[in-house]
Amino acid sequence: MPCPPQTLARFSIHVVAILAFFAGVSPGQEDTTRRLILKDGSYQIATKYEVKGDRVHYYSAEREEWEELPNSLVDWPATDKWEKDRAAAATSPEAVQLDKELEEESERQEALLPLVAPGLRLPENSGVFLLDSYQGQPQIAEIQQSAGDINNDRKGNIFRGAVNPIAGLKVTIELDGGHAKVQSHVGVPSVYINTNDDPEQQNQANAKPAASGAAQPTQSKTPGTNDSSDRFRIVKVEVKGNKRIVGDIKRQITGKMSQEQHFVKTTTTPLNGGWLKITPAENLTSGEYALVEVIGKEGMNLYVWDFGMNPKAPANANAWKPEVKAATPSAKPETQQ
Repeated sequence: MPCPPQTLARFSIHVVAILAFFAGVSPGQEDTTRRLILKDGSYQIATKYEVKGDRVHYYSAEREEWEELPNSLVDWPATDKWEKDRAAAATSPEAVQLDKELEEESERQEALLPLVAPGLRLPENSGVFLLDSYQGQPQIAEIQQSAGDINNDRKGNIFRGAVNPIAGLKVTIELDGGHAKVQSHVGVPSVYINTNDDPEQQNQANAKPAASGAAQPTQSKTPGTNDSSDRFRIVKVEVKGNKRIVGDIKRQITGKMSQEQHFVKTTTTPLNGGWLKITPAENLTSGEYALVEVIGKEGMNLYVWDFGMNPKAPANANAWKPEVKAATPSAKPETQQ
C-alpha cells in the first residue's frame, strides 16, 4: 500500500539524486532511460534503441519521438561501461539501505490504517469507506460525497454546507437518481469515516494516559450534541421517482430546529488515526441510505455519502480486496532425538 507523498519526501529526494547521477535525467523522467554516449563526449538520452545496419534508431526521452544517428558516432565501449556502472549502483549498499528504509516507512504508515478484515486495511488516510461482503469475500468500496438539492435551490459548501432554513419554512433535502452507485450486499455493513488530516498525530493523542484503554462502541443518541457518536448518522432514504429524499428540516418561529428523518440505530466505535466505525445495530432492509453529518443546532450538512443495500446488486466497481500474500515454504518439523 503506497505511503502518503509527504511521508516519503526525504526518501524521494535521495532516490531522485541517485537516478539523476547515473541516468543523467531530470527528476520527472523514468529510471528506464539509457544513455547513448557519443565519441565527441556528448550523449543522447533514450528509453530504448536498436542497431540497424550502420544506423542506430532510438526513442528520445527528451523529445519523445524516434530519432536516428550513424552507428560510427556512438562510443560503444563507453556506452556499455555506463550500463554496467548503473547496474552495479542498483545493488550498492546505499541503494539496498534506501530500499530497506522505504519498506520500513511503508510498513509504519500501513500500520496506521485500521485492519477491517483479514488481509484488508482501509486504503487511504482519509475518506469514507463501506466494508461489504460480496460472494463471501470482504471488500471495501469508497463512498463519494453527493450534493443534496433542497426544494428552494439553496446549496451549501462542501463538507460544511449546513442546512439552516428561514424561520417558519421547511426544506426537503433530495439526491438525484433512484439508486446510489455503491451498494452493500449484506444487511450489517460498516461505514468508516475519517476527517482528520494527520492520522499519526491523532494516534499520538490516543496514546496519552487520558485516552488509554480499548475503544468502546457507543450508541447513537438524539441529534444535536457534539458527541462523535452523534455527529455522523445513517438515515433511511425515501425513493420517489428519480429522486431520493434524505429528509426534511424545519425551523420554528422561535428558532427551534426540527428534523424529519428516518435515522437508523447505530453504534459508533472510535479507531486509531481519527477513524470512526459506524455500524447499524440491526440488519438494514433493502433500499437506499445515506451517511449524514449533523452539525450541532444548525441542522445537517447538505453534502452526504449515499449508499444502498441490495444483496442482488452487481459487484461494486474498483473495490479493494484482501491482499493475498505468496505462501512461504513451511519449515520441516524437528525430529526428536
